[in-house]
Amino acid sequence: MSLLQITDNHDWKDYKSFFTDNVATDEDLLNLQKIADVRIKDLSFENNPNLLVFPRDFSHYGDKIGDDKILSLNHRKEISTSSIMGFVGINDTQIDIKSRFAKNDEEDYFLHYMLQKVFSINFFDIKHSSCTESIFDFLIYMFPYFLKKALTQGLFKKYQKYEYNDSNLKGNININRHITQNIPFRGNISYSTREHSYDNEMTQLIRHTIEFIKTKNNSSFILNNDKETKEYVAQITMATSSYNHRERNKIINKNLRLIQHPYYLEYTALQKICLQILRHETIKFGKEKDKVYGILFDGAWLWEEYLNTILEKYGFKHPKNRESYGGFRMFEKPEEDKLLDNNSRRLYPDFYKDDFIIDAKYKHLENGVGREDLYQLVTYMYCKKAKNGAYVYPCKNKDIKCFEHQLSGYGGHISVIPFYIPQSAECYEQFKEKIFEFEDNIML
Repeated sequence: MSLLQITDNHDWKDYKSFFTDNVATDEDLLNLQKIADVRIKDLSFENNPNLLVFPRDFSHYGDKIGDDKILSLNHRKEISTSSIMGFVGINDTQIDIKSRFAKNDEEDYFLHYMLQKVFSINFFDIKHSSCTESIFDFLIYMFPYFLKKALTQGLFKKYQKYEYNDSNLKGNININRHITQNIPFRGNISYSTREHSYDNEMTQLIRHTIEFIKTKNNSSFILNNDKETKEYVAQITMATSSYNHRERNKIINKNLRLIQHPYYLEYTALQKICLQILRHETIKFGKEKDKVYGILFDGAWLWEEYLNTILEKYGFKHPKNRESYGGFRMFEKPEEDKLLDNNSRRLYPDFYKDDFIIDAKYKHLENGVGREDLYQLVTYMYCKKAKNGAYVYPCKNKDIKCFEHQLSGYGGHISVIPFYIPQSAECYEQFKEKIFEFEDNIML
């Protein structure tokens, strides 16, 4: 296995310099070329079942990440990256894309911390490990999050076929089985029925995942980490009375086709992560040739969701465009929308409340804000009659100050607020202590 280590939003540089010990083979270059400059949405789950992408796969926050590329490779064999972070590999070449705030390109406290806050998972110790082991750790730690989201929609049930041989006929008679089992006739009849059951291939997949996690000494604690998780684990255990650990491969194969049930939407996410955990050995040893495997995060989305965990305490609303949730109208009356293009014309800023609009930006803003971003924020402020607008972005330099600009015309202020990411922490616990200070002082 060859390992390439790089950070997000990295400018062009010779690809060999990113490999550990600067050792890169011709095969590594060929593998990189297979995924370089390929849009993430073109890496379908059907063709690459061991690749998970957040948020595109698991929510409806938007599909901009689908147009992003894992990395780009030019004719000079130089690599650049976007805001995508995580772990990805193809054949024997693995790529570890850390946040640009990772200390010494090794301990990525900031990425781990955002994941902990957004997915409500616990990290007790952060140690640099191999790409595949890091994938596995992330998957297991995220399992309770998706288990909870799925089971809030109720325990999954599905029609199952059952075979009976008794005197209580209530289905279709199975002639062949009846002749085999009930001659001479003793009063029983062989028949089959279709019944709604909680014991099905979906709940069995979850049960197999739970039992697998129990065997992992370093992560089995997550199944007992809180009352809600323990209750849902107990529900799955009770519902899957036919569980047999020897049938794991059979259950995996039955779940390779993803659930598309309109009522159980959250189960699709849980199904994917269960498959990833149970098929970890396949990922680890690269048995599937030319298949892309790993777990990727859109840094912009993760940054926005992390800020939400802070700003919601200050009363900010966090609309979701793709879910048509929240937001406000551009026009005073709904029928006025029809004067343009018969569209509902709702606006979805990242965060807003009363007299304040906030736009979360993961990109660098030290040298100013782009024209389109500026026009968008001004539009939001105008339609909401907000006197305050702000961009919040992460930065490494503690000395960068907040800039405030006065708008002409109707007035108002736009601020560019740097959010300092600690760079001198010696361990993860120290990093958390330092970043807590900036979270408490994010609002002026």
